[in-house]
Amino acid sequence: MKIKTTLLRGTIVLATAALCAFGQTARAADEPTALSLIKDANEYVGKDTKDKVIGLRSEKSVASLTPNIWYVVFYDHDATFKTTEVKYGAGKKIDLRHPMRQPFAYINDKNLLDQKVIKIDSDKAINIAKAEPLLDKLTIRATQLWLENVDGVPTWRVRLWAQKLRHPNDDANIGEVSLSATDGKVLKTDLHIDRVD
Repeated sequence: MKIKTTLLRGTIVLATAALCAFGQTARAADEPTALSLIKDANEYVGKDTKDKVIGLRSEKSVASLTPNIWYVVFYDHDATFKTTEVKYGAGKKIDLRHPMRQPFAYINDKNLLDQKVIKIDSDKAINIAKAEPLLDKLTIRATQLWLENVDGVPTWRVRLWAQKLRHPNDDANIGEVSLSATDGKVLKTDLHIDRVD
């Protein structure tokens, strides 16, 4: 009888873990990718601003690796600081604003992202960054992403947080991986796995 009870408890624990993992995967699959938000954001900006994207960025993801707060930043010649920003939360538009910029953060139409050459979306960028050999033994818990032109190349910058070893309920910012948005090639890594101690 004791063996049956132990087996039943073990089966229930495994089934619960499988359901939780499936739920997290399904929730991440429901989140729109960064590039899909550009098409939607075009609906909220003026016709002179449509498709003039100079960057995308997210906030740190919560409870999954896929961020659900995104900002699509457009070049807007008519705005005081030359940008219009559309904020999304869980795939829905939350806000539209013209943010202030630093005095020397000069923005012009040369900063535009060439959307035709971008082949790597945010979900693939996260998977490429997680696949770095240095991160093999770590549990990655959160990400934050930026898409911007770096020396004329559309580049994803992926910041990663991993589970701490001594305090498993806490996360540590372990650095960034930069990769080309055209072919997924890793351009630069700035990882500090010693921060998980």
